[in-house]
Amino acid sequence: MSTKTYQCLSCCIKDTLRQPAQHARRQLHASAPRPARRRPAYPSIKQAEMEASKAREADIDARAAQLTPYTAREKDLLAMRYTPEQMKVIEAGEAAISPRDLAKQGRLRGDAFRPTYMDDFATLRPLVDKPIRLAVDDAQEQATKTRKSKSDKKLAIPGVKYSGSGEDEDPHMLRLSQQTGLDRNEMRKLRVKNLISHRVVNQTRMGKIQSLYFLTIAGNQDGMLGIGEGKAAEDEDGKRQAMMNAIRNMRPIARYEERTIYGEVEGKVGGSIVQLSARSPGFGNRCQHLIFELARAAGITDLAARTPRSRNKMNVVKAAFQALTKQTLPEDVAKARGRKMVDVRSVYYGGQVY
Repeated sequence: MSTKTYQCLSCCIKDTLRQPAQHARRQLHASAPRPARRRPAYPSIKQAEMEASKAREADIDARAAQLTPYTAREKDLLAMRYTPEQMKVIEAGEAAISPRDLAKQGRLRGDAFRPTYMDDFATLRPLVDKPIRLAVDDAQEQATKTRKSKSDKKLAIPGVKYSGSGEDEDPHMLRLSQQTGLDRNEMRKLRVKNLISHRVVNQTRMGKIQSLYFLTIAGNQDGMLGIGEGKAAEDEDGKRQAMMNAIRNMRPIARYEERTIYGEVEGKVGGSIVQLSARSPGFGNRCQHLIFELARAAGITDLAARTPRSRNKMNVVKAAFQALTKQTLPEDVAKARGRKMVDVRSVYYGGQVY
């Protein structure tokens, strides 16, 4: 016999209305609510960090107190060298930069031998600085060297070759020195590296003529860079020809702060496109090995490069060299617009950043 009780429809509705709502909060997703620990709005700071911050602020205040404005006497001395318009610019710049900001962003020496005082090094201290060499001392030393060199010269006998006379110098290098104006020691200091070498064949009616192809770069690691190509039947002849062409084709490379390029530049040779971008200090040369060698030979230490299209080695090297040589300088843009440009970071902070 069934023990299940039956209710009418009105009784069921009444019982449902009498039950309290279990989930008063409206759920906008299917998953159940999960209680989680609420993160603080601000990160916790340790006591050691707070003490170090207070000590740093006290050091900054002490440095800022030493950066006093120009006195009347110093302004009179500056007025003897600069025009009134320049003096107004100097005063406006001093008023715009606060001493505390300058002490905070400026970089001072942190080694053990640093001076314990703020000094512009305009005054010579006899116990610390080296004595000044007078022009008379330099003239006497030069005269002594000239006298010694004249006494060391021997009587040259016609038809006899001496080891240090320079008569046994390579005629190719002598001609290169005359064309570029570089002496033997300067050419030895250049960074020369062969990047590409392969064998080529020229088909003629007499048959196949084989030769070797070389692509070499040369740079002084201080803003000069050149590339050269050489082709010869012998290995040594082709390398020497490429090296001489690279030294002969050296061009100045514009560098910002002597470490990177100005902005972003792009070069295109054939189907290869090279995009170069400037980077902050300490970034390094993050690019492929061919562009890396070009940047190191030119003295660039912070650079990023991309080759979105063809990566043919010869075209990549030529496109990178084209991009480096066609940079647009901010001075040229300011001159074209009739403006005067001032690098604030270089003038007031010595080129330093946070």
